[in-house]
Amino acid sequence: MSRLFDLICEHLKTNGRPVYSVALSTDGNVESATITPGNRGQNIYSVAKAFTVTAAGIAFDRGLLKLEDRVTDILADEIPDGIDPRWHNITPRDAMLHRMGLPSGFLDIDVAPAGAFGEDYLGYMMKYPFAADPCVERCYTDGAFYLMSRVVEKVCGEPIDSLLWREFFLPAGFAEAAWSRCPQGHPMGATGLYISTVDMLKLGELYRRGGVYGGKRILSEKWVSTVLEEGFELRKTGIGSSYGKGGMLGQRLVVFPDKKITVAWEGYRYRETSEILEIIEEFK
Repeated sequence: MSRLFDLICEHLKTNGRPVYSVALSTDGNVESATITPGNRGQNIYSVAKAFTVTAAGIAFDRGLLKLEDRVTDILADEIPDGIDPRWHNITPRDAMLHRMGLPSGFLDIDVAPAGAFGEDYLGYMMKYPFAADPCVERCYTDGAFYLMSRVVEKVCGEPIDSLLWREFFLPAGFAEAAWSRCPQGHPMGATGLYISTVDMLKLGELYRRGGVYGGKRILSEKWVSTVLEEGFELRKTGIGSSYGKGGMLGQRLVVFPDKKITVAWEGYRYRETSEILEIIEEFK
């Protein structure tokens, strides 16, 4: 065990932090440890959104998706009648920046029962009254990434989990993965992805390496730079040069590009998430 990883694990154990497992990659050398015994694959909650961004990147790289496309054009044969005409202005860029005009917490299956939104989630979303001006105001909502799941599925002709299994999960050696689906069978996109901590770490390594994992190019350098420049879920943490994504109850994936370090952990009600990042930033 490296000195840095030993410091991280010692801190978590000594302070009784509610973390199931933690993984660290130092320039590609991966270490992992169990802090609190649990299932190998946990719900990573909103970290799932970064995986949906990655599926969108695969579609983008194939020329199947543009950030300026109108989502109502892509999903034209699935749009209900009588929607607010402002829906026709919303693009994938707007969705991935949470400029949807929907209220905070919209379509959150981690809080509300899945049946609370009916059988047709897309129709429910598009008929729901806007709470703010779409394409202008940012309001974080799971509805944005359910929409992106549907958009990518439409242009690629397969659900995003199937796409990612073939293009990323299998080549990267994922142990297992399962994604919660809506009543009509579409992956939620925003949450509900169950994977191991080590496999979550691999997404950070993919972006740290400019879209290459295990010697195979998964994403173009253009998509990686677009994600990091626009802040499509992988956003600056405020600690050093690090960027990453967090999820409800203390899930976290963070990349320190200057240090060639990626860290990930899965937890339960872990609130002090900056502690580990500070240990890494201060480590010499």
